[in-house]
Amino acid sequence: LITLLNGAALAGSLDDAAPAPNEPLARASTAAPGIGGDWTGPYAGVQFGYIDVDGTGGADGDDALFGVHAGYQYDFGTFVLGGEVDYDGTDVNLAGAATVDSVARLKLRAGYDFGLVLGYLTAGVAEVDTTLGDEGGDFYGIGFAYQINDQYLIGAEVLEHSFDNIGGSGVNADATTFTLRGSFRF
Repeated sequence: LITLLNGAALAGSLDDAAPAPNEPLARASTAAPGIGGDWTGPYAGVQFGYIDVDGTGGADGDDALFGVHAGYQYDFGTFVLGGEVDYDGTDVNLAGAATVDSVARLKLRAGYDFGLVLGYLTAGVAEVDTTLGDEGGDFYGIGFAYQINDQYLIGAEVLEHSFDNIGGSGVNADATTFTLRGSFRF
């Protein structure tokens, strides 16, 4: 009898029982404290990577590139839409025919919010600066970003570019870039 009474006393009171049927249960958060997975707002940062250019007549080359970017995006829930400008400097020797000095881009980005990861597609217009002259073109690509915390992002991006008749020279070029990116959110 004493053992049964002690067991009942250690079990707790009826006040510690499960919540009332009309009382909602608390939901566990899937994100770490202070990291919400919200992608809305402005950001800016730096990138570095690699560029590979395939031009007509064997005007091919590759080299490292480095640059800056800035943009704004809005998180609609699971869909994220935004715009960005970026600029990459490089020094690609195209088999002695020309040199690529830089590429500037105006981007539209659309992606899926996975929480702390954003996967996105991007497309837009680009301008290449070469020793043959400047030329506008288009590009498309894919990328992702990861929220380290509420202010810092890291990511990567692959872009395919197309430029026709660069500087009126008759030289066409396709370029592939791969960049690693670091951004600061404001």
